[in-house]
Amino acid sequence: MAGFKRGYDGKIAGLYDLDKTLGRGHFAVVKLARHVFTGEKVAVKVIDKTKLDTLATGHLFQEVRCMKLVQHPNIVRLYEVIDTQTKLYLILELGDGGDMFDYIMKHEEGLNEDLAKKYFAQIVHAISYCHKLHVVHRDLKPENVVFFEKQGLVKLTDFGFSNKFQPGKKLTTSCGSLAYSAPEILLGDEYDAPAVDIWSLGVILYMLVCGQPPFQEANDSETLTMIMDCKYTVPSRVSKECKDLITQMLQRDPKRRASLEEIENHTWLQGVDPSPATKYNIPLVSYKNLSEEEHNSIIQRMVLGDIADRDIIVEALETNKYNHITATYFLLAERILREKQEKEIQTRSASPSNIKAQFRQSWPTKIDVPQDLDNDFTASPLTHGAVPQSPARSAENVLNGHRSKALNVSAKKEDIPELAGSTLSVVPSVNLKP
Repeated sequence: MAGFKRGYDGKIAGLYDLDKTLGRGHFAVVKLARHVFTGEKVAVKVIDKTKLDTLATGHLFQEVRCMKLVQHPNIVRLYEVIDTQTKLYLILELGDGGDMFDYIMKHEEGLNEDLAKKYFAQIVHAISYCHKLHVVHRDLKPENVVFFEKQGLVKLTDFGFSNKFQPGKKLTTSCGSLAYSAPEILLGDEYDAPAVDIWSLGVILYMLVCGQPPFQEANDSETLTMIMDCKYTVPSRVSKECKDLITQMLQRDPKRRASLEEIENHTWLQGVDPSPATKYNIPLVSYKNLSEEEHNSIIQRMVLGDIADRDIIVEALETNKYNHITATYFLLAERILREKQEKEIQTRSASPSNIKAQFRQSWPTKIDVPQDLDNDFTASPLTHGAVPQSPARSAENVLNGHRSKALNVSAKKEDIPELAGSTLSVVPSVNLKP
């Protein structure tokens, strides 16, 4: 590993060995890194705060705030936030299999539907969880879905345009990527938050089974027209049930779009496990999922390693801090659980249903929403670039100089704290692969 390099703040020195650059954007660089105490590999998103204006800083705050809220096996985990005078470091879970756009581009006529179901169900599961916490993503696209091959999962990443919403109250910020954006966002209208994510889910499913976007013309103007007219063609090879689900999501009128509950209960998705990640304890979404013996063992190792005293470790876990103490705890815990799982899987000869029962972690039917999130940074992903160019990468975002007059709405303040109005990506989607 390259270790600490000039230009990186002292706060990260000794905690992480920074290695090669995995991707870069206008304000950020994503680096491969090794957590010194545990030896675990992570992705570090380094954001240069000196290049951010007030609007960009506000959206960066929203990204961190929402990532703290959403802890789910199908969402890339935020381990730690290190805030310095000039840099912000987001320590993130490292994907090992590339992004979904690259994967789709290797399948000219799309994936077979059984495989498409497996991945799509996981994305729906993650978004359903976000919406129950009143978090809208607003930039759903295959480029923001990452493969974790060793875990056999896909995970949602890049919450740069995410925001909290209140049911029944509309949002006003126009953001996202042209080929995946709902018509009401492109018009600059006020919009229902969950409905815009559902439109994007429809685009993702179309791409999974067809191998190309439903709305991608020679230029952005033509693409915009196709989206506004909701004009697309589903190939005859796609099953009737799958076509019906796509149609229910790609509705011009947001009130006519399928709800997440209707999507989850649709005929096409029956028979597929929507949450295979919950068979396992990795990633660990809460220290409470560990046995008392495992919990105490990890704390003892941290105390002996001079990370912190026991009381400080326990306090950091109980108050949901995103500091080096909690990052070390979870990285250690996940390594222990991963080794334990590997041994059990090798020796177990039980049926798949029994394995599922053995490994399924307790997943809450009622979601407890943290009431107090620190109003600071300390209280994405991350895959590799591809050829051919994705619609999101070629046009970047709908607001990046490609919008017609109708799309450039004046800034309005949303009810949920957000620096609203037409937005650029604070940290452009950076793709990485280890």
